Amino acid sequence: MNNKGLSNKKLLVISPHFITFVREQVLEISKYFNHVDVIVPLPFVPEFMKKWSIMERYLPRYDLLNCDSLSSNIKVHEVNYYTLPLDIFRRRKGDLAFMKVDKFIQNKEIKFDLIHAHFTYPFGYIGVKLKEKYGRPLVITVHENRNWFLEEYSSKNPKLIYSWKNADVLIRVNKKDLPLLKKHNKKSICISNGLDKKKFYPLNKEICRDKLNLPKNIKILFTLGNLVEQKGHKYAIQAISEVVKIREDIMYLIGGSGKLKKKLQNQINNLNLQNNIKLIGFVPDKLLNYYLNACDLFVLPSLSESFGIVQIEAMACGKPVVATKNGGSEGIITSEDYGLLCEPANPKELAENILVALNKNWDEEYILNYAKQFTWEKIAKEIIRVYKDVMEDET
Repeated sequence: MNNKGLSNKKLLVISPHFITFVREQVLEISKYFNHVDVIVPLPFVPEFMKKWSIMERYLPRYDLLNCDSLSSNIKVHEVNYYTLPLDIFRRRKGDLAFMKVDKFIQNKEIKFDLIHAHFTYPFGYIGVKLKEKYGRPLVITVHENRNWFLEEYSSKNPKLIYSWKNADVLIRVNKKDLPLLKKHNKKSICISNGLDKKKFYPLNKEICRDKLNLPKNIKILFTLGNLVEQKGHKYAIQAISEVVKIREDIMYLIGGSGKLKKKLQNQINNLNLQNNIKLIGFVPDKLLNYYLNACDLFVLPSLSESFGIVQIEAMACGKPVVATKNGGSEGIITSEDYGLLCEPANPKELAENILVALNKNWDEEYILNYAKQFTWEKIAKEIIRVYKDVMEDET
């Protein structure tokens, strides 16, 4: 099947949100299809229950319908399904979501030739149920961060296993977990997430610092990630307390928002690092490229990642990366020519790597060329080859 063979086909995407990697992937893949429908299943809870803290995990965490600047052949749909924090609803979550999605597909008369679901449950599960009902091939991308994935794998949840076994192809965004997935589905492959080269590219460091009102005569380190335990910020703060004992010309910027903001700020204050570490809050997309170009070093202290696209975005700006062995970074930082790796939750080793990185003369062009293999344009071509294979298998 050539590209022309896909141009009259319709793709159905099932995803928990439509931002970052899903949105950019769909934008690139849509160039090969006649039409793409994206269905975002959202758990619905009664208004009076939203104030209960127990319901927080059932509410959307993102701007789910980020639909600006979409191609004309993409349509995004929000589909609500009812849920409550009761065991009977949790056990039936996938089936409840499938019934709502299926009813929506019928009411809107949505036609599709192929299904691509992102994340395993309930989204991959919905995809399998749709595959069985409509006889269409299914690809599932397993995006879960590594700890989450290992919890799923160890749970032996029959609906998770059912989802993995019945996909035509499983895509994992890192190679490390392929042996585990292949125990359930031999057609498991690795295709990484990608970056938008129109958003992330080199700029003059001094100009970027001027725009962001950052000092020019110091070394700036930058981290981007929600302020949650998984991102390992507290270990990075501890590491900086060691770094400044060796050199004081350090400013560490932590971009992101989350429930740990107060706790992390208290840690910074207790270590008297207010002049060295700044929690800068949520970084809008329009400023992210400036921050990546303004820094000297990108730091990813996560405890667990599925891939960690932000480190590739930093490399696309020519920046070296110091990261932890978090499940995703090992497959990216495969050479000390563009980054350094250390054990997670190890502030001492992280501090040592930061100091080495700050003293090293990095080859910016080498880093830039390495990042080019991760553009969505190239990643989309790999995914399209998978689509062609599963559709040919159906004929």
